[in-house]
Amino acid sequence: MIVTHTLQWADYVVIAVMLAISISIGLYYRCTGGKQKTVEEYFSANRSMGILPVGIALMVSFMSAITLLGVSSENYVYGTQFVVINLSYLLGTPIVCYGFLPVFYKLQGTSVYEYLEKRFGTSTRVLASFVLWIQLLLYSGVVLYAPAIAFETTTGLSKTTSILIVGLACAFYSSIGGIKAVLITDVFQAMLMFASLLLVIFTASSDIGGFGRIWEIAQERGRIEFDNISLNPTTRHTWWSLVIGGGCTFLSLYGVNQVQVQRLLTVRSLKSARAALWINWPILTALSIITCFSGLAIFSKYRDCDPIKDKKITPDMLMPYYVMDTMSEWPGVPGLFIAGIFSAGLSTISAALNSLSAITLEDYVKPLYFTCTGNDLSPQKSLILSKFLAFFIGLASIALAFIAQYLGGVLQASLTVFGVVGGPLLGLFTLGMLCESATQRGAITGASVALAFLLWIAFGGPRPVPPKLPTSTAMCNVKVSLQNTILAMTQTIGANQNLTTPVNQPEVEQYFYLYRISYMWYAPLGLLITVGLGWAASHVYRWFSSQEEMYVDPNLFFPCVARRIKERQETDVDIRGIPGSIYPKNYSFNLSEPPIMEKNTTNI
Repeated sequence: MIVTHTLQWADYVVIAVMLAISISIGLYYRCTGGKQKTVEEYFSANRSMGILPVGIALMVSFMSAITLLGVSSENYVYGTQFVVINLSYLLGTPIVCYGFLPVFYKLQGTSVYEYLEKRFGTSTRVLASFVLWIQLLLYSGVVLYAPAIAFETTTGLSKTTSILIVGLACAFYSSIGGIKAVLITDVFQAMLMFASLLLVIFTASSDIGGFGRIWEIAQERGRIEFDNISLNPTTRHTWWSLVIGGGCTFLSLYGVNQVQVQRLLTVRSLKSARAALWINWPILTALSIITCFSGLAIFSKYRDCDPIKDKKITPDMLMPYYVMDTMSEWPGVPGLFIAGIFSAGLSTISAALNSLSAITLEDYVKPLYFTCTGNDLSPQKSLILSKFLAFFIGLASIALAFIAQYLGGVLQASLTVFGVVGGPLLGLFTLGMLCESATQRGAITGASVALAFLLWIAFGGPRPVPPKLPTSTAMCNVKVSLQNTILAMTQTIGANQNLTTPVNQPEVEQYFYLYRISYMWYAPLGLLITVGLGWAASHVYRWFSSQEEMYVDPNLFFPCVARRIKERQETDVDIRGIPGSIYPKNYSFNLSEPPIMEKNTTNI
């Protein structure tokens, strides 16, 4: 790509100030308050955070630089159908609030995978945490790659420089400041994200003649689409794939993901956690819709001279290219945009680093240390090790950022990773919280089969390229003369006659059917396979092993299921203390105290 406009010294000052503020926040929380002297403060802020910063941080952790670059490009290239995914956020929020969240809040564990150990056993916990470990590392690499695209587009420097700058800064302030620094920095970075998007939209509106004109141009050129209700799973985006697939992705991220659950556990009570999640929803939806509209705003500028079709840029470079093309004469303004892109990447990566550090410490280091020494890891050693883990995991994500460029567009790449890994993980937790009869071997079987199947259909090939909406390059090489302008307008009119019909659409029938399934269906498939196969396999294993039913803790199930379990347990106790079917034959009751749950290790 040839860079025609580059950042000026004022832009670099703005970027430097943004990075300095982010690092300063980490230093501030290292030197004030509890000074991150305990693991509880480092990972959960001693349950002292307010609902507003947590609500904003929940949005920022989900909406990264991938969103700003990928969603805007999505609406520019493929139209507005993707906006429908916002309905899934509304439908998923109450499910998380009143389904998954009460279970985790009663557990109060640093790692969400402590639940899987209590419900199934150690093997399930290790498997799930390892899978998420891989997911977060891959995603962090993609997130680091996104700001690198913006930096390359605006400066002409290599991606290596920007990846190292952002990655090292993020690893530094995440490791020294802990979760409190990450949350407060997220609030600052959220403001920069909104400012960057509004800057793009208002600039385009001013140039083209208003917001209404942006919408009219998009409608004239076939970009407005909200009514695709096709039941064909190979159609890239439909109401069904976006609502169902987007809903499952939302649940996997907000309901059972270490990053978001860890944030929700930094507030004082379950009521506060629910309030933070409800605050997150309108902010999340607002940013998503604004990002979608920014793609239409950019299209209004390049409707007759598409830089992607003209091979000047790739789709993910679209927004930074627009900023430099239209705002380069305003010193500092492009720098504000790049700062917003960097902020979006920093917020997501810092969240991932803190969560990966928690998972590594709780699920691997502490058990391994106890196995080798017979003693628990001391709080002081745990804290020091947590900070080193956060920093070194940050270095690992920098390395993965260099291979992220081979995963395709950043939006689809990230949602594919979420679907392939998040679907089976969501299925594991759903199986545990929904089905009393599920066992560890059944759960591992269902999740393993689902993960292997999704990896096959997501990364197998060859696979078809999704058809893009048509664009024009008729005005790209027009000279400033009346004759050429009139000629170009004539060419544009001819080029626009069939703008609503996609061009160069491949013959998709020649590809293997499973490779044609929309990536939005990966998460629902993972959920269904894990729950369905896990439930069936649990019954088969139980039948062959002839194991006795063990006592189950109602607190490990969805509230609606827990009520039914408690009612049955109370009935069993009331009948003169005679054990019911959920208790082993040799179980003895103490009617003055509730039964004590023991880990279900018999199913390993």
